[in-house]
Amino acid sequence: MYRVKQLDTSVDLGGFSQWLKGRGVPHRISEEGGSQVLWLENPEHAEPVIEALDRFLAEPGIRQVVEQQNRSPVFVGGRWQPSPRHAPFVLGIIVVGVLMAWFTSLGSNQLTASLLIVDPRSYDWGNMSERLNALSATLASGQVWRLFTPDFLHFSWTHIIFNSVMLWFLGSQIEWFDGRGRLVLLFIVTSLLSNTLQYMVSGPFFGGLSGVVYGILGYCWFSQRTLPRFQFPPALVTFAVAWMVIGFTPLPEMLGLGRMANEAHLGGFVAGIALAAILPIRKKQQA
Repeated sequence: MYRVKQLDTSVDLGGFSQWLKGRGVPHRISEEGGSQVLWLENPEHAEPVIEALDRFLAEPGIRQVVEQQNRSPVFVGGRWQPSPRHAPFVLGIIVVGVLMAWFTSLGSNQLTASLLIVDPRSYDWGNMSERLNALSATLASGQVWRLFTPDFLHFSWTHIIFNSVMLWFLGSQIEWFDGRGRLVLLFIVTSLLSNTLQYMVSGPFFGGLSGVVYGILGYCWFSQRTLPRFQFPPALVTFAVAWMVIGFTPLPEMLGLGRMANEAHLGGFVAGIALAAILPIRKKQQA
């Protein structure tokens, strides 16, 4: 643990501790010789936590806000547990993804071709030049939706279930804390970059929300360094990055998992980090 602040025992840090728990910031408060000490598990959280603590102690109005947030309906016992009404955009994406998995028979019927980034029956796409020409012709014909519809193509129920769980857990937090507009922008940018990059490298036969999920994870991880507010285990980022690296090796195919959309994962993750770096954090208070 990382020692952050020492205060007199007369200061009530109960409300602030609950606020930190609600934002997934691992910490501990101990007593030492008539004083209380605030410890953090991650030293990268020290600066924003100290800033928040100073405001908590100096501004009575902030304490009321913290108490309101501790009673927030999306936290139960300090854990993130939203209902569908708290994240309708995320829920909508998941529903569309499940419906498209059903209607396309997991990408095995003719409807699938209308959701790929380009129609492989109409264009050659064997090399980079042909892929560029095919994409340009597709967009010129008005089929702009194809830049986004690969997100809703899944080729196994395991694939759609895993993506849906991750999207709900992380995306719902962005929709609640940073606003629906921020999440919509994140979805658009990560979809464009991940789908385009994957297409340019491997062609049109790919799909899934994994690129968006990686973008959301990258956004949460990088933005969390500035203002802790999201709940997720730090090991999740390590696992996701390790899995992305493994995807660039022959191991997934050797294990019978097929070829992964590695470029989509990378493109989405980079896009999410970039947006977290350039967009200001919305300090929206939720009652």
